[in-house]
Amino acid sequence: MSFEKIISDLKQNKFAPIYMLMGEEPYFIDKISDYIEHNALAEHERDFNQTIFYGKDSNELDIIATAKRFPMMAEKQVVIIKEAQQLSNIGAFEEYVKSPQASTILVFCHKYKKVDGRKPIGKLFKKHGVVFTSDKLRDYQLPDFIKKTAMENKLSINPKNTLLLAEYLGADLSKIEGQIKKLKMILSEGAEITTDAIEKNIGISKEYNIFELQSALSKKDVLKAVKITNYFAKNPKTNPMVMSIAGLYSYFTKVLMVSVSKNRGNDNVIAKEIGVHPFFVKEYNIAIRNYSPGKLVKIIGYLREYDLKSKGVNNTATSTPHSELMKELLFKILH
Repeated sequence: MSFEKIISDLKQNKFAPIYMLMGEEPYFIDKISDYIEHNALAEHERDFNQTIFYGKDSNELDIIATAKRFPMMAEKQVVIIKEAQQLSNIGAFEEYVKSPQASTILVFCHKYKKVDGRKPIGKLFKKHGVVFTSDKLRDYQLPDFIKKTAMENKLSINPKNTLLLAEYLGADLSKIEGQIKKLKMILSEGAEITTDAIEKNIGISKEYNIFELQSALSKKDVLKAVKITNYFAKNPKTNPMVMSIAGLYSYFTKVLMVSVSKNRGNDNVIAKEIGVHPFFVKEYNIAIRNYSPGKLVKIIGYLREYDLKSKGVNNTATSTPHSELMKELLFKILH
């Protein structure tokens, strides 16, 4: 079952007797578990009818005994097992899952790994409970997550700034949500998350970031590209070379894809083709006017070469600093 469907059902007070929440991404598991913890019971019912277990410190038989008991002065009880992946024997729940207590909501928060669906307990969870697999979001999915999270907090954000946040904050969804909630406290309802707001409140430079470097390179703006690269060299912790190269590799790969596409000229079709917002295709088109397909292939080769050098491959003899490697790379891209 999807995350959206589960949350929708919960908001309608449709609770299942068993939830198996599992997978590599803890964010969505926590969101579902937290909603049940704070909304399934009225506040005055929780003292006697809500129990939180932790897998490493809990005995399966104790959990089952708790799940089997009847609620006190309430219609239901909630039993949540956090860090359920640390239980010593998940198979011990087989008999309970076959016939769960109707008045109990039993929630397994099985993070970072999955229960084997081929084993009896995995099949029983699917048959008698709600199973949710929380997969890690891929890099290209982060901008949509950021936009959606902003909307949920009654804020708006443009495509360029969603990418800026995705690049800076990475795939830590809880961190992304936390930063957007921070902005919500500062900005007025319905306001746009601007580059200025990001720079002032999150700490990302609006002038010196990977997207401004990409833009400068697309236009062959040598002065701006050098200034940004020098800034990166002075701030290696926030702008590590390996991340800069990864960003440039992704960028020039997309430019090459656009340059050889049969649909070139139709920004909307190309955007779908390469998995980006149409907003970015315009900049790719600028780069195409300055770099031939042959040059783009060479640039991608340079990026691979300098990615290895930044990691010490073919760079042991001279041990060229990353700042100098970036200058060399920049020269090769622009000339």
